Amino acid sequence: MLYLVPTPIGNLKDITLRVLELLKEVDLILAEDTRTTSHLLNHYGIIKPLSPYHQHNEHKVLHHLVNQLLNGKRIALLTDAGTPGISDPAFLLVRECIKTGVNIECLPGATAFVPALVNSGIPTNRFVFEGFLPIKKGRQTLLKKLADEERTIILYESPLRLVKTLEEIMEHFGAERQCSVSRELTKLFEETKRGSLKEVSEYFREKGVKGEIVIIVQGKD
Repeated sequence: MLYLVPTPIGNLKDITLRVLELLKEVDLILAEDTRTTSHLLNHYGIIKPLSPYHQHNEHKVLHHLVNQLLNGKRIALLTDAGTPGISDPAFLLVRECIKTGVNIECLPGATAFVPALVNSGIPTNRFVFEGFLPIKKGRQTLLKKLADEERTIILYESPLRLVKTLEEIMEHFGAERQCSVSRELTKLFEETKRGSLKEVSEYFREKGVKGEIVIIVQGKD
């Protein structure tokens, strides 16, 4: 059995009892960053074998992991924060498990874009999740396409690129399109700034930006 296990996006208390029980039972834990996962496990007094699984080695270790699963191992896949597969590694292993008949179970839990969307004040009934925009190739083409998207748009971004990204979105969407930017969700300095693209970009240009970022942009009327 492969278990896809969500982990807290900031506050370590945001973990389910079911996750804690499962992590004590599995044979192996796959971690995007073993240091980050070790901190979580140590906090809850859980001692289990750890093995790295990330975008740089997922192809290399794929068949070895599947063979372990086929031989009866129970493996939990964790990322640094949130649900595996949402802008984090998981897809390749899940697809191979399906092909080879390995059972998969995904536990419910934290995902950064859900609280950011719900508290944005922007319609939540229909939305599209784009994750991180391409850094170079295809970036402007995608923004041009998204400018006509009628559903609410969800993006992830790094603090270093936030202001530039908001300004680029503004060029395609217009300065008055409504948006919401959430950073450091569930952490001590959690903040959500709402307003027009112009207002929010100016706010963060003056204030500066730290932490993980979720951008919510209103769809085209």
